[in-house]
Amino acid sequence: MTYTHEVAVLAEAALGEGPTWDADGERLIWVDILGSRVHTYHPATGARAVRVVEQHVGAAKPRAGGGLVLNLRDGVGLVDPDGAFRWLHREAVPGRRGNDAAVAPDGSLWAGTMRYDEAPGGGTLSRVTGDGAVRTVLDDVAVSNGLGWSPDGRLMYYIDSPTRRVDVFDHDGDGTLTGRRTLARIEDSAGFPDGLTVDADGCVWVALWDGAAVRRYTPSGELDRVVGLPVPRPTACAFGGPDLTDLYITTARTGLTAPLALSGSLLVVPGAGKGLPQPPFAG
Repeated sequence: MTYTHEVAVLAEAALGEGPTWDADGERLIWVDILGSRVHTYHPATGARAVRVVEQHVGAAKPRAGGGLVLNLRDGVGLVDPDGAFRWLHREAVPGRRGNDAAVAPDGSLWAGTMRYDEAPGGGTLSRVTGDGAVRTVLDDVAVSNGLGWSPDGRLMYYIDSPTRRVDVFDHDGDGTLTGRRTLARIEDSAGFPDGLTVDADGCVWVALWDGAAVRRYTPSGELDRVVGLPVPRPTACAFGGPDLTDLYITTARTGLTAPLALSGSLLVVPGAGKGLPQPPFAG
């Protein structure tokens, strides 16, 4: 299968990340972590907006009542529909910041962290409910990155990037994880697994940092599709658009001595597949 990419938003994000389709707002939300910016893009009109926040922001997701939930350097914060900001859970740890996050089928936010120096064991993955209750799910992580759930919610996929693995857990309704095993291992020459999304067929799409590609793996771990890209550092991917058939891909230019022209932009591959509706945060 041949894929053709387009430029959705020409940008120079230092570390573009976390694309999320907001069905109610008919918009794509993404962040520039190191630029402390939350971007929104309406593909139907081309309208764009940027909100500058006071801290590095690892992820931004829509809330059930409107507004956003943010995974920030010092914890999880809320942006209300009127634009006002407040903390839901604040836990400042020197040298650590929030990274990728995702909303589970039950509306809880699963928020990852990492140390700026990427030290092994310095990061975590925590489950945050709408009332602000927090439970650490994994506490021995280096770079907590992509996560997503199978269409029936019974499996959770997860990436700790330096392991070069995409792992899968059994997941029950209250957020308990068991049976960790490897779905796929990324060879050294293909870069590092970063963000991921799960499609309607239960397949896992993985962005490869320093790999210039997004790969799709079947539920059995078979590599069956590769989307080559004109940038070395794709970071994450998500399906969007009214039919959830367009694959949006964030990219980064940080650390590149000679960034390619599109590094830091938001790319889109029209008609790449069929995504799953993403639940809003229940808080």
